[in-house]
Amino acid sequence: MYFLSKDLFFPPVHEASSEGILAFGGDLSTERLRLAYNSGVFPWYEDGQPIIWWSPNPRMVLFLDELIVSKSMRNVFNRNVFKVTFNQNFREVISHCQEIKRRGQYGTWITNDMIEAYCKLNELGIAKSVEVWQNEGLVGGLYGIDLGHVFCGESMFSKVSNASKVAFIALVKQLKESNYQLLDCQVYNEHLESLGCREIERSNFMEILIKK
Repeated sequence: MYFLSKDLFFPPVHEASSEGILAFGGDLSTERLRLAYNSGVFPWYEDGQPIIWWSPNPRMVLFLDELIVSKSMRNVFNRNVFKVTFNQNFREVISHCQEIKRRGQYGTWITNDMIEAYCKLNELGIAKSVEVWQNEGLVGGLYGIDLGHVFCGESMFSKVSNASKVAFIALVKQLKESNYQLLDCQVYNEHLESLGCREIERSNFMEILIKK
């Protein structure tokens, strides 16, 4: 287990623990976060904890051709229930992701420091958001890190039924049109699996990540 100093460094991802923890400490500087995502690493911790850096094995991903859009979701898109925009209100999206209550989770891993750090990345065009609107109100969305050939999804929220799914599907369609190779979803959950995501070996993920 590594304890990071001010030096910009991450150990090889294969040195992560069986849970996927690679290192502790460091900071959320723009330079470190860029290095982290390009190295297959991401921060995930709760307020009051040191920064914990992860590289899980296996890795949950979506190969874009494997997206599952249910008949009910196709109907939602056909009825134009929602309006979707891209990268129009990043701060509001990440703030809603911080505030949303999730089953089995007592706090949030999106700290105020993390919000400020990712908003800086957004200003540089590295972090991006998808917004879902209904009756002029923001009702869903997601954000993540854009590496140019891989999009690393971080979190999503929904205030009304299906809004986060709309954001996810709209993002995947845009990524596919732009010839991205992969949507990184980090760790397994049933909701992501229902959309076509699956786990692959970390080594396979890293092969795709480093091929730019």
